Order: sequence, then C-alpha cells, then structure tokens
Amino acid sequence: MKMKVVVIKYNAGNIRSVAFALERLGIEFNLTDDIDQIQSADKVIFPGVGEAKSTMNYLKQKNLDKVIRELKQPVLGICLGMQLMCAHSEENDTACLGIFDETVKRFTPKANEKVPHMGWNSLALKNSWLDSTLNEQFVYFVHSYYVPLNLHTSAITDYIQPFSSAMKKDNFYAVQFHPEKSAKVGEKVLQSFLTI
Repeated sequence: MKMKVVVIKYNAGNIRSVAFALERLGIEFNLTDDIDQIQSADKVIFPGVGEAKSTMNYLKQKNLDKVIRELKQPVLGICLGMQLMCAHSEENDTACLGIFDETVKRFTPKANEKVPHMGWNSLALKNSWLDSTLNEQFVYFVHSYYVPLNLHTSAITDYIQPFSSAMKKDNFYAVQFHPEKSAKVGEKVLQSFLTI
C-alpha cells in the first residue's frame, strides 16, 4: 500500500521548496490544510519560514494548532516548524505548540558570527533518528532564533554556541536546518524521516 504523505499548507515561506524536494525524491504527497487529510496521513511534514506570532495566529484560526499537537503518526517540523513545536519563542513573545517543553531563544551576535545564522554548518548526531552517515555532514541554515540543547536533542550544531539542529520526542521529529536546500544530505534527511 502506498504511503500517504501530507505537507501542511499554511502561510509559511518554504512550502514550495519542500514540495520540490519531495518531487525530486519521487515521493507523492498532498499539500493541504484539510484537517481530515492531515489526520489520516501516514507521515506529516510541517515546514516553515516566517515569523512566529503571525504564524501561530494563522494556525489557531484554522484550528491547526490543536490538530498538530494531537497527531499520532510521525510528524517532521522544519525550521520555523521546529521552533513552533516548542513551548515558547522569544520572537515577539509567542506561545507555541508546546510539544517540546523548550523556549526558543534569539542568537546574540558575536564579532565574527552574525545574526541571522546563514549558510552551511555541520551536524554532530546524538542518539539520533537521523541516518548515521549524516554525522559531521553539512546542511544549510537560515535562522535568527535557536532551540537550546535539551533532553530531546538529536543533532548539535555549533554557531555562536551549541544549539539543537535536530530533535525528537515520541512521534515528533524536527530539524532547524533546511533539508530542501541541503542538496544530497538534505534528501537523506527527508528519507530518514520517510522510512521511520
């Protein structure tokens, strides 16, 4: 039987590039905000580029905040999607979904390390759901906010300070970087999730 993959459609900036990445892998998927379709999917991808507060308001208007929180199948949060899975974000003092009991913090720039963090950095895997061959591989980041290291950290990246570049709790998986912009390594990240 064919796996049913859903990408949650909402006001996020990177949905098309995630869709193209899945197409390159030959994965059939449905881009939708329909609650029944999201709930009946085998795998759910929750991408995101944008600002935390307006995005949370949009999710609440569509009742998607409650739906995402209660999903039982594997769910992958990407970039802002990962941050919104946390309890709170310093970005405009935003209450988020609360799947991970963490606070998303803003980077404090250093002399030679600017904010936003943009570019390629490596992953150090830690009890990870990611394919072991991804250890020390480089992936692409664009973000000003980060999730501190915590019990659910599955990969660590060091920029300004060590932070969570991937996490997992129960059926919720998350990456801070952009697999859809990380070439072959990013494809392997998506495959790691889709084969769970």
